[in-house]
Amino acid sequence: MGSIKKDITLLFVFSALLTFTACSYSFTGASVPSHLKTISIPIFSDRSGSGEYDLSDRLTSQLIQKFVEDNSLRYTDKLNSDATLEGNVTSFNDAPSVVSGGEIITTRRITVTVRVVYKDLVKRQTIFEKNFSNYGDYTVTGDITAARKLATDSAIDKITEDILLGVVSNW
Repeated sequence: MGSIKKDITLLFVFSALLTFTACSYSFTGASVPSHLKTISIPIFSDRSGSGEYDLSDRLTSQLIQKFVEDNSLRYTDKLNSDATLEGNVTSFNDAPSVVSGGEIITTRRITVTVRVVYKDLVKRQTIFEKNFSNYGDYTVTGDITAARKLATDSAIDKITEDILLGVVSNW
């Protein structure tokens, strides 16, 4: 009977420790200044010279969606916002990433780099100005156009997540 009590006590302590540890990793709102409630995100410009006709629209839409889902700052237009997140795509690179025997390229990597400026419009100051970069890989077999688009979408998803974390957790 004493062994069961000991096991239950250990289970309780372990559960409490897991709950505390899990809670301590929540970043939402961790570093957003308390006076900032809303954010605007104008369409990012594409200065990469990539020729990707909808890259800036896709990136901006995904970034807005991340903020809507996160709910740390409410997305609004610039006239009604406390903060703004402006940026531009500075590079878009599509390069070989895996070369197999006989120097055959089997996988390529899309790397997107974005310059972001996060401004506090209430206090009229720049909170940060940073470069964010991330990637997506695709194989060069099958429908390469669709695979390349999925890799670009993956890079956009990762980079927008990085930007969101940079804003809400000072990461």
